Amino acid sequence: MKYTIVIEKAPKNYAAYAPDLPGCVATAGTRDEVVELMREAIEFHLEGLRRDGDPVPPPQTTAVQVDVAA
Repeated sequence: MKYTIVIEKAPKNYAAYAPDLPGCVATAGTRDEVVELMREAIEFHLEGLRRDGDPVPPPQTTAVQVDVAA
């Protein structure tokens, strides 16, 4: 499965979250690190849902970047 993650640059780090998985977040010093931590966080989150007998939400969120006049 492929889940969309949103990455935000903060003054001293990067933060990310998965809109389809509330509460699934990560922070790291670099963009690459936060992507890897989110991959691990999503896997852990899904394992917990399955273990608890909760449904695994299917990926639904998509993201698109658009060009605008500056």
